Amino acid sequence: MGLAELVEISRFYGSRAGYVMAGGGNTSFKDRETLYVKGSGTSLGTIEAGGFVRMDRKKLALVWEKKYSDNADEREQAVLAGLMAARSPGEESKRPSVETLLHDLLPFSYVVHTHPSLVNGLCCSKDGEARAAEFFDGEAVWIPSCNPGYVLSSLVKAALGAYRSRTGKDASIILLQNHGVFAAADSTDGIKAIYGRVMGVLEKHIKERPDFSGRASEYGNSGETAERLARLAGGNSVAVFERNNEFARLVEDASSFYPVSSALTPDHIVYSGSAPLFINAADLSPAPGLEALWKDHLEKTGRVPKIAAVQGLGVFGIGDSEKAARLSLSLFADTATVSRYALSFGGVLFMSQDKIDFINNWEVEQYRAKIEASKK
Repeated sequence: MGLAELVEISRFYGSRAGYVMAGGGNTSFKDRETLYVKGSGTSLGTIEAGGFVRMDRKKLALVWEKKYSDNADEREQAVLAGLMAARSPGEESKRPSVETLLHDLLPFSYVVHTHPSLVNGLCCSKDGEARAAEFFDGEAVWIPSCNPGYVLSSLVKAALGAYRSRTGKDASIILLQNHGVFAAADSTDGIKAIYGRVMGVLEKHIKERPDFSGRASEYGNSGETAERLARLAGGNSVAVFERNNEFARLVEDASSFYPVSSALTPDHIVYSGSAPLFINAADLSPAPGLEALWKDHLEKTGRVPKIAAVQGLGVFGIGDSEKAARLSLSLFADTATVSRYALSFGGVLFMSQDKIDFINNWEVEQYRAKIEASKK
């Protein structure tokens, strides 16, 4: 039991389709003195032992003893400084996951946090909390939507204490609204058993599934439109097109697009943006319809969209490289998947605007996006 097993379980879930996206998800192993936690921006599917940050648990405990500013930026910077100070000697070049405190809280040897599309179909739905209580008979701790980092860790700390007071045991499943799931156990087999149970229960209740068949990388005037979008985005931007049966259904009109029109989780914001641009077919021609729509979008959001969807055509991923554009499309496909699953649990529930703004401006997520973009 230890670091080798942590690498194995991390790769196991990091390489499974629909569990983690890009640099998302994090894992850990702990003993009484030390916590090994995934480094920020590291990919679980290919992680090596060196991808984990060795943390001093006594120093981590000191983070809870301090009082922090009510200002979110000042608070998160102070907490990050505390996390950095808790790194063991020799780990100074690494940056621990932002959810390190949460990993340390769970009184189990192994913790695996992922963002499965199936789980987020529940966690990003209007009836998610009620259905979770029903499905798991109160065994899963539900955490309402909140900002990640210290706020999330504080809420989880209180919820874990309340769960133990109520049941006399420690919680091993945490469901985070608009975020994902934490599973904790004293063995990797225990982790797999938890995930198997959670996924098995949810599979039984899914009524609708996305259909990504009929994929096409060219359709109608997609090539010309991609060039126009890339020019509008500026610099060396690239726009990559995709159409499939699911995307075709979503771009029928603005109403059809609504279930994917905003952010569902932090990962979606980081890699595919929080405000996709929907373009009515009439706005493509004549010019300057698209240009005017683009300008209006920039004025409203302050950001170049990473996703542009064109009525009757398909979806474009936009980025400063082809890789970044395709990553945006991949995350948008996950948004489409989650929103489709959410129909089985009362319909989609977006993140609130204040929480979207927090992620868009949070240094931690900017760092993670930068690390992902720098990978070959």
